[in-house]
Amino acid sequence: MLKKTITYTDYNGMERTEDFYFNLTKAEVVEMQYSIGGGLKERLESIVNTKDQPSIIREFKKLILAAYGEKSPDGRQFMKSEEISKRFECTEAYSILFMELATDADKAAEFVNGIIPKIKAEE
Repeated sequence: MLKKTITYTDYNGMERTEDFYFNLTKAEVVEMQYSIGGGLKERLESIVNTKDQPSIIREFKKLILAAYGEKSPDGRQFMKSEEISKRFECTEAYSILFMELATDADKAAEFVNGIIPKIKAEE
């Protein structure tokens, strides 16, 4: 799980600093891997290698919104839904994160590595 602390100005002009959480489970990664022709990893590598900016932007948007969720207070659940993702997408915090990832390859790589679950060799 990746926690991103983002400072932004909301639509009432108030500066806010909030923590946002991003995570993909092993099941979600496997589903993504097999739902994309050639696999998720290969698709992302292909897009990056061809420097297809429109595709890179689309894939990062999908990845950010697929990984975004709200952690339950007891930490037992990480809730995701189209509604939760849409609420986040409508914030200036999303815009700041999106621009950071779209313009900084190192931060983009750090984000992807932070949301992908660590899989042990025996799995």
